[in-house]
Amino acid sequence: MSKLRILYLTGSAESDFYCNLSRLYAEDSIKAIANQSYYDILIAYITPDSQWRFPASFSPEDIANSQPMQLSQAMDFLIAQNIDLVLPQMFCIPGMTHYRAILDLLKIPYIGNTPDLMALTAHKAKAKAIVAAAGVKVPDGEVLRAGDVPTIQPPVIVKPANADNSLGIALVKDAAEYETALKEAFKYAEEVIVEKYIELGREVRCGVLVKDGELIGLPLEEYLVDSENKPIRSYADKLKQGDDGNLDYAAKDGVKSWIVDINDPITEKVQAVAKKCHQALGCRHYSLFDFRIDPNGEPYFLEAGLYCSFAPTSVIASTAKAAGISLDELLEIAIQETLK
Repeated sequence: MSKLRILYLTGSAESDFYCNLSRLYAEDSIKAIANQSYYDILIAYITPDSQWRFPASFSPEDIANSQPMQLSQAMDFLIAQNIDLVLPQMFCIPGMTHYRAILDLLKIPYIGNTPDLMALTAHKAKAKAIVAAAGVKVPDGEVLRAGDVPTIQPPVIVKPANADNSLGIALVKDAAEYETALKEAFKYAEEVIVEKYIELGREVRCGVLVKDGELIGLPLEEYLVDSENKPIRSYADKLKQGDDGNLDYAAKDGVKSWIVDINDPITEKVQAVAKKCHQALGCRHYSLFDFRIDPNGEPYFLEAGLYCSFAPTSVIASTAKAAGISLDELLEIAIQETLK
């Protein structure tokens, strides 16, 4: 049986930060699932200068020694490789949109959602509007541009409209705090969301997996938050940077996050809402959503994170494992859905 040729599309044309983030997840994924009896793994690594490289590994030496290519050269190279499918591992906006569109142009299948949907859900307010129209509860809010004055009375959450990993997010408890919070949020986006703070409650993520056309709700991952000491999650809860400049995971320690018991009554309720979000947005292969649970047990949609790195620490992979789906099986399910 011939090996399936999988290309890991990694790096970032936007920043070193996203390059490091992509490399972190992709390297862990390859270490965990690169079964050479089934797969032939290739790596494409894009750097902030928009050059393409095809290193043998993610080691600094292999990346440095790989030949940089312009887009046209890289396309010729890709076509010659007879790639069966691509696993996108780029987390910047261009990576989630433009580079997936290139794959569509080359007619190379890829795991995950389409560039138009990735662009839509990267803008949190647009994603909220679509799921709200489908009957999903969302926090009341408004979108501001530079110079706009917020009209919602605190407490509110202020956050960039299209930044991930809690960059620029703040809880504003008093109107006097608005100026500082907005200034910080506008560092990361041209538009900022101001939305009513949903009292805790709990905060969870729910993944949805597509298998044979059926939507499977995965166990929930819950995060350590409390009304007094930690009302919202911050960047430091998700990622940390070492002295060498490399990124590492911060949330996967069993203390800041954990898998919710499948018998917890909140699970079924959130899974039903997550499936509704998946269908409303038109997701494929898999999806992932953040919810705030209010004191009455009602889930409120916060945002969609429509990517899975297929690394052991990624949310969909870890919650699938809790459901008895191994990482190799998860990848195989995604491959089958992609190649249909």
